[in-house]
This record gives sequence, structure tokens and C-alpha cells, in this order.
Amino acid sequence: MNNSALLSLLCLVALLHQSLAASPQFNVIQFGAKPDGRTDSTSAFLAAWKQACSSTRGVTLYVPKGRFLTRSMLFKGPCRNSAIFIRIDGTLVAPSDIWAIGNNPNWIEFQYVNGVTISGGVLDGKGAPLWSCKLAGRKCPTGATFSFCNNVLVSGVTSLNSQMFHVVINFCQNVKLQGVRISAPGNSPNTDGIHIQMSTGVTVVNTKVATGDDCVSIGPGAANLRIENFACGPGHGISIGSLGKNVNEPGVQNVTVKSTTFTGTTNGLRIKSWGKPSNGFARNILFQHATMNNVQNPIFIDQRYCPDRNCPDTVRVSDVTYQDIHGTSATEVAVNFDCSKRNPCKGIRLDNVRLTYNKKPAVASCANADGTTIGLVQPGSCL
Repeated sequence: MNNSALLSLLCLVALLHQSLAASPQFNVIQFGAKPDGRTDSTSAFLAAWKQACSSTRGVTLYVPKGRFLTRSMLFKGPCRNSAIFIRIDGTLVAPSDIWAIGNNPNWIEFQYVNGVTISGGVLDGKGAPLWSCKLAGRKCPTGATFSFCNNVLVSGVTSLNSQMFHVVINFCQNVKLQGVRISAPGNSPNTDGIHIQMSTGVTVVNTKVATGDDCVSIGPGAANLRIENFACGPGHGISIGSLGKNVNEPGVQNVTVKSTTFTGTTNGLRIKSWGKPSNGFARNILFQHATMNNVQNPIFIDQRYCPDRNCPDTVRVSDVTYQDIHGTSATEVAVNFDCSKRNPCKGIRLDNVRLTYNKKPAVASCANADGTTIGLVQPGSCL
């Protein structure tokens, strides 16, 4: 780098520091929040958000170290600026009383906002009492999740023990999750790590999920989705679906999942659809560079998901590629394409797949699936 370029870079850094220093900062403690983990700080957080949202300049909403107890919070827009930086150095804690949040489906929700960055911190959902209620078959509240809107960056956030889904991306555009950590026990019900539906341009990178349900669940209307450098386990794997629950339902398309590791999960890479009439679809899917460690169903298309086994046929599944998928299966059938007669799976491609069971070749099972193989494919292809 020459002297002129170095000088220009130093000037740019100086300008950025000046800009950050000049932008307003709203500390939730200044609005009455208490970092003791016992005092309800909901009103303080919402008051700080109101000020940040009404600012015409980029602002920082700051959560310092400590534990902040909050009930349901709706951070609602539209705001007067599109550069709100939420820096969390502390922990947000949900109430232990399962009825304190009520039937609001979201504990922390961002709605009608554009251009929000959420950096750092811990979200402690205190989900255990609700899980116990559900497992005992008692009447329970719905639970709480974390959802947001458009042009959002979530970086370095840890979500613990959510009552239900940890992160929900619904009707969103251009959302990026990076360096996120999600954790709940393997037997915690309905605690999906990241749920994405009716959204485009979503990216999930450098993220680890351990939970009691899908590490990632991809629902109807998800398109142009990328997941990369992702670790899952325990959990139910990365699932596209369930799809086809409704007759008129948007499909899933243009999904890339690469450089993933699954450890002790019930599924690896799964596509699941209801065995019932639907105009939905799943197409143009790439699963690339996946490592399976003792996974029960490493590669699985279940196009006839139907609990009572009395359902007609289902959504269309096509153009799905599995490239460089290797590791160990916990069951003998490591590759299972269970597709429908009326809408067979088409364009399935196995490219260098190497899966074993008990140090021996695993088995592949196919029903109504059509496709091709490239390179070494183990277990032997049944396409």
C-alpha cells in the first residue's frame, strides 16, 4: 500500500469514528432498566426504542452488562432512520412464570423496521417450565419466539432455552445471521433453532445450533437462501418443510446449504412434505460439503409425510443436488428418497456421497425417485 492509499484509509477510519461518536446513544439504564435480573425492565427498553426509532440520524441502543428481565417486547416501525445499531453486552431474561408473557407468540419482535443491526449479548428464554407443561400434557401458553423484518444483521448473539422457536424470519428480505449460537436441550419440544418462511435473501453463516427440534426449518415461500459453515447437534437436522399443508402454498426455491456438520441428529439434510394435495414445490436445492457424525437419516426426502397414512399425493420436489456428503449413519438406511407416485421426485443428483453404517457400507432406499449419480456414491445408488 502506498503512502497516498494509506493516508486515504486513515482519513476514512477517522471519519467513521467521528460519525459513530456523533451519533446519539440510548442506554436502557437511562430509561429505568435495572440489571438485576428481577426488576421488570420492559418499559425502559420500549422507551429507549421509541427514542431511537424517532431519531432522524443513525443511533445506538445500548444494553450494558447485567441481566435484564423483560416481558414481551414489540420494537415497531417504521422508523425515521434506517441505521439502528443495537449493542448488547448483557443478558435479556424472559420471566420464569410461563403465564407472564401470555399468548403473545413473540417474546422479542421487530416489526416494520428497516436497517437494524443487533450485535452480541444473550437472550435467555427460560423455556424449561413451558417444556415441562407441554410434556405433561397440561394446558400451556403458546410460548415465545424472536422475529424481525427487513435488512437486518444479527451478529454474535446467543439464544438460550427459548420457549419455542429461537429465531423466526417471516415475511422478510435481506436478513443475515452470523456467528449466532443457539442452545436448548435435545428433549425440549418445538425449539427450532432458526425458522425461515415467506422470505427472500436470507443468509446464515458461522452459526452453531443445539436444540430439541430442527436446527433450521425452511417453510413455504423461502427463496434465495444460503446457509454456510453451520453446525447442528443435537437436533432434527436442516429441514425444508413441512411443505404442502395447504392447497395454495408458495414453494421453496434456490436454497444452498454448504459446509455443514451434523452430530448425533435425527436427520441430516431433509425435505419433508405432507401427503395431501398442494400446488407447492421445492426446487433448485444444493446440499454441498456436509459431514455426518452418527446421524439417523443423513439424506432423506419424505414426500409422503402423513401421520394417519391415509393422505393423497403431495408437492413437487425437483432439481436437488447432494455433493460431497460423507460420514457415518446411525441407521442402516443412510439415503432414503420416499417420493409420491403422482408427483415423483425428479432431477435428484448424487455427486460423491460416502456414508457408512457400523464401519460397513450403508443402504439406499428409493420410491418414485428419478436422478443421476456422479463419481463415488456409497451406498450404491437406487435412483
